Amino acid sequence: MHHAESIAEVRELLDGTDFYRPAHETIWCALLQLHQQGNPTDPIAVSDLLQRQGDLTRVGGASAVHALAHASVASGSAGYYADIVARTARLRRVQSAGLRAAQLASDPGSAPEELHTALEDTLRTERERARNAGTSRLDRYVSDGWAFVTDTGAETEPLWGTPEQTAWAAGESLMIVGPPGVGKTTLAHQVILARLGVYAAVLDLPVAESRRVLYLAMDRPPQIAKALARHLGPKDEPTLRDRLRVWSGPLPTTLDKDPHLLAELAAAHQADTVVIDSMKDAVSRLTEDEAAIAYNNARQHALREGAQLLELHHQRKWTGDTPRDQRPVLDRVYGSTWFTSGAGSVLFIAGESGDPAVKIHHLKMVTGEIGPLPVIHNHQRGTSYVEQTLDPLALLQASPEGMTPRELAAHLTEEPKPSRADVEKARRKLDQLAQAGHAEKSQGTAGGASGGQQATYRARRLVAVS
Repeated sequence: MHHAESIAEVRELLDGTDFYRPAHETIWCALLQLHQQGNPTDPIAVSDLLQRQGDLTRVGGASAVHALAHASVASGSAGYYADIVARTARLRRVQSAGLRAAQLASDPGSAPEELHTALEDTLRTERERARNAGTSRLDRYVSDGWAFVTDTGAETEPLWGTPEQTAWAAGESLMIVGPPGVGKTTLAHQVILARLGVYAAVLDLPVAESRRVLYLAMDRPPQIAKALARHLGPKDEPTLRDRLRVWSGPLPTTLDKDPHLLAELAAAHQADTVVIDSMKDAVSRLTEDEAAIAYNNARQHALREGAQLLELHHQRKWTGDTPRDQRPVLDRVYGSTWFTSGAGSVLFIAGESGDPAVKIHHLKMVTGEIGPLPVIHNHQRGTSYVEQTLDPLALLQASPEGMTPRELAAHLTEEPKPSRADVEKARRKLDQLAQAGHAEKSQGTAGGASGGQQATYRARRLVAVS
């Protein structure tokens, strides 16, 4: 009470509700009020404030306030004693939650799911309190501007892809979207197994290894197991037993109703990668913005806690007004736009159900665009590869006279008159080949209608050395 520095230290450790006696909570709140106003915090000042607020009699009178002040010990130990109060309060809250749960469980009309949720909420709150002990809730996620800019992980290698073409970036979720039967699970399994070290690359893009993967197999677990088994043999048993955890069936509650559940699942199973298969089973109302915003809170909370997220999702149902071969856009993703708004990268697999030949479009990018990629699925083995007939380098090598960006765009889009955006994307792909030493660039006629797009690119010939 007599030392402002002690109050400043203890206020970061205790809430008023941590005190067992209501009178002590009232006195503590009076101390904080005086401290914040820069006023003295001795027993006379505290008693005066409580008198003016009408609370002095309720706490036992001025004599009780003076007795507390004279019973205090060395101010340098305030933090230690405050920790005792906080720890005892946490135990008291857990005990109280257990008693309430036991009382409700004895009622035949109680719902077990509600009891589970109530207990989980209490335990989660206490874990948060313990984790953030000594940190103000207003300062918990605040850093200085330089640390924010330099600690974002911008220099971290992608989880899948290259710095120039990133399919999945660390700290941002990857969403794989498409109609049923086009290979979303097949592609996701290859990426996850690459995260476990079974493969080194997927679709010719490198994949970084993970420590442990948690797979939320909510959508038809038996089929997911059969699809995963296509990739594996006896040699993979140690890896899967140690580094892969699978949750089969529905979650205790949907992630929009419990935004902390996703991070808690990752922490409980010590997983740094979580696969959500699929989002329709993880969110209660996909078309409602409120549920989507709550899910995005769950997503961002898990990412902040260090879990990398891979989400499988569906497209909107096809209608007769929309051509089946129309190039997909983000609006084709089913549900509220908040799902894609919060995602880091969105890949869309276009094709017919069961078709081995599909096309992957990169609808939302982290860095440079990937594709569109013509992909062939080997359904028997569960593998996928890029069809080289539409690979820019293969097309360039098959054109002795070279190609302009417009010509490459026409091949890639399969449209005789590609859009200006498609031509620009093709030009960037050709420039990347030239920078990598696979192609040579010669400028076209200056002042042409298309400017730099008139440049011609030719594949660089390899010289054999004997």
